[in-house]
Amino acid sequence: MPADLNWAIGGEAGDGIDSTGKIFAQALSRAGRHVFTSKDFASRIRGGYTAYKIRTSVDRVESVVDRLDILIALTQRTVEENMDELHEGSVIIYDGERTTMQDLEIPDEMVGLDVPLKSLGEEAGGAIMRNIVALGAACEATNFDVAFLDESLQKRFGAKGESIVENNKKAARLGQEYVEEHFDHDFDYDLDTTDEDYVLLNGDEAIGMGALAAGCRFYAGYPITPATNVMEYLTGRIEEFGGGVVQAEDELSAINMALGAARAGARSMTATSGPGIDLMTETFGLVATTETPLVIVDVMRSGPSTGMPTKQEQGDLNMLLYGGHGEIPRFVVAPTTVSECFWKTVEAFNYAEKYQTPVYLVADLAMAVTEQTFPPEEFDMDAVEVDRGNLVSDDAIDEWQNEKGQFQPHLATEDGISPRAFPGQAGGAHMTTGLEHDALGRRTEEEEVRLEQVDKRTRKVETAKQNENWDYREFGDSDSEKLVISWGSNEGPMREAMEFLEEDGVNVRFISVPYMFPRPDLTEEVEAADEVIVVECNATGQFADVVEHDTLTRVTRVNKYNGVRFKADELAEEIKAALAESTEVTA
Repeated sequence: MPADLNWAIGGEAGDGIDSTGKIFAQALSRAGRHVFTSKDFASRIRGGYTAYKIRTSVDRVESVVDRLDILIALTQRTVEENMDELHEGSVIIYDGERTTMQDLEIPDEMVGLDVPLKSLGEEAGGAIMRNIVALGAACEATNFDVAFLDESLQKRFGAKGESIVENNKKAARLGQEYVEEHFDHDFDYDLDTTDEDYVLLNGDEAIGMGALAAGCRFYAGYPITPATNVMEYLTGRIEEFGGGVVQAEDELSAINMALGAARAGARSMTATSGPGIDLMTETFGLVATTETPLVIVDVMRSGPSTGMPTKQEQGDLNMLLYGGHGEIPRFVVAPTTVSECFWKTVEAFNYAEKYQTPVYLVADLAMAVTEQTFPPEEFDMDAVEVDRGNLVSDDAIDEWQNEKGQFQPHLATEDGISPRAFPGQAGGAHMTTGLEHDALGRRTEEEEVRLEQVDKRTRKVETAKQNENWDYREFGDSDSEKLVISWGSNEGPMREAMEFLEEDGVNVRFISVPYMFPRPDLTEEVEAADEVIVVECNATGQFADVVEHDTLTRVTRVNKYNGVRFKADELAEEIKAALAESTEVTA
């Protein structure tokens, strides 16, 4: 029996695949099992192949693998799409009464469960419940108590009335009973349960939760895959803390609204994806030159142009590091896990206000849509620290005024950080223009003032480099001369890939970098290694370029850019191949 179980449901967009998968994921979580999900969906409302996959274990899981144990196939294409991951003993649940499924051929080494999903759904109250019937069948095939679905069904359908909830519970039990009565088979799977209590959330939700914990009180955004869930999470929640969410007419309006709220003194945020970052870039420069604290979330997806909106990629790094006309001070923070999305969001707000600088918070589609389980203590709200930076008190405001009693919001201080007063504060009245300005925020073209202000804005970043801990996370053998470096959502697959590598006698040192700018100096670590591999989801190796620039050392690149995230076992093979090729070249 495998240590973990890999389950999936697949069909067409509009078939309720996502909600069905989440119901099962929540049930597994409530049964004390760890969950890691993966979604494959087309950028359309109806039609096109879509799937929801779950890897579950009593131990923590952080990646998907190339193995599928239980497959609920609502269409014949679902089987075809997943055939390379199915294996001897895999269970395929399907509805043979459907015309499109009548010609389905199940390989002899696999187990086919022909369950009348639609008919049993109608018996429970409606054909729409066929997916829930299939969940009940899957429960029987995995010896998982169907009662664990009840709480998830209550959460999903409770708002529609108790009769709907009860009908769905009946549908699940009809599926479980049908398999029990009609298939005399000893299945290879047994889902153990524990008494653990886990939180289940995805990266977008973790960012939204982190924003609330950090004191964000205004969010403006325009719906765009895969960042929309940040707005959906905040809507209805931020109001409880006196804040608000605005769905703007486009990305330009969104960032300008967020800028206005930040100028008014509210902790403010917007979120988008690559195409939206393109549109926001002009205002991004305005945010920086007016020294307004603002958090801008970029949830990366495949580009360029509209690209593949529902597919994975880490192709925006160069734009985030260097985008915009002129020279713009910024911070670029890239969480490496779903739980870190929470904590790095808190950090992003603190950096924005401490240094009065825009902060890019960078996630990617794989991280944004992945539901994963965590112990509740990983989100300790009592450990959240809010630092609002150099806010000037009413008693000290005269210290930051010039000889005429005018407040100086862009005073060239030694550390580059100006005093900050909120609108309405006595003695703090000021204006700021997007043109180059003096200490009062008034436009100027004087050469000395221009030099002073550019140097001042640059100096803030240098101050941050000295004051903050721009470190990395390290795993594996710290003495190994084989070094792997990655960023973003690749951390989970790489950590599990290391287990596969160890089985083959390959030990590596793994460094996961959550800060793109400022970032840790990896020169010493790179120089200590004989072989350096940089792993990322783009075609050109954008972070590999950064590492080479910083360390003046050539690195080997392992890139994936077909729109699909790395899998742990696949990544292990890629690492071994890269090491073997490097050895051949050296020889």
